[in-house]
Amino acid sequence: MTPRPPNATAASLLGFLHDGPMTGWDLVQTAEARIGGFWSLSPSQVYRELAAMAQTGLIAAEERGPRERRPYRITEEGRAAFAGWVERVPEAETIRFPLLLTIGFGRHLAPGRLAAIVRRHRAVHAERLAGYEAQRAAWDAAGGAPTPYAAATLGFGISYERAALEWFDGLPAEIVGDGGRRTGDGAS
Repeated sequence: MTPRPPNATAASLLGFLHDGPMTGWDLVQTAEARIGGFWSLSPSQVYRELAAMAQTGLIAAEERGPRERRPYRITEEGRAAFAGWVERVPEAETIRFPLLLTIGFGRHLAPGRLAAIVRRHRAVHAERLAGYEAQRAAWDAAGGAPTPYAAATLGFGISYERAALEWFDGLPAEIVGDGGRRTGDGAS
């Protein structure tokens, strides 16, 4: 029987473990830093996947370290499973944007509530863009991105956040309210 290929969460953890043994906590932090802008992993998902991968032999637990944290290392079976996963053609992305769902039902909100929600979300996207641009500036100051793969994912993040902000800035007054329109956008 051929083992089932790892899901994207398990595969990402296997990918991180190529860098060396890590605890569940280390993996949560690594995931947040390296893929958190486009792929979310909760601590409970990480620990659940670690238990499943240890049970199937994709990773092996090492001796407990400081604060009783247990590092895990990738096994040869894990390397083979990751290689099979990374070689496949990824499925198409699915847009799952909770704000769009709220906007779709915006007529059911009290006046001003949707505008407040939209302002909050716009601020989150502006903050993400600033963080991505700061990361690129740091890489530029250090002589460039650590890998072309990191540069490509960061470039996508920057382009995505710029597109999202452009979309926010073009929303009609019925959604953003009179006070939410930016000057210079052609609104009267």
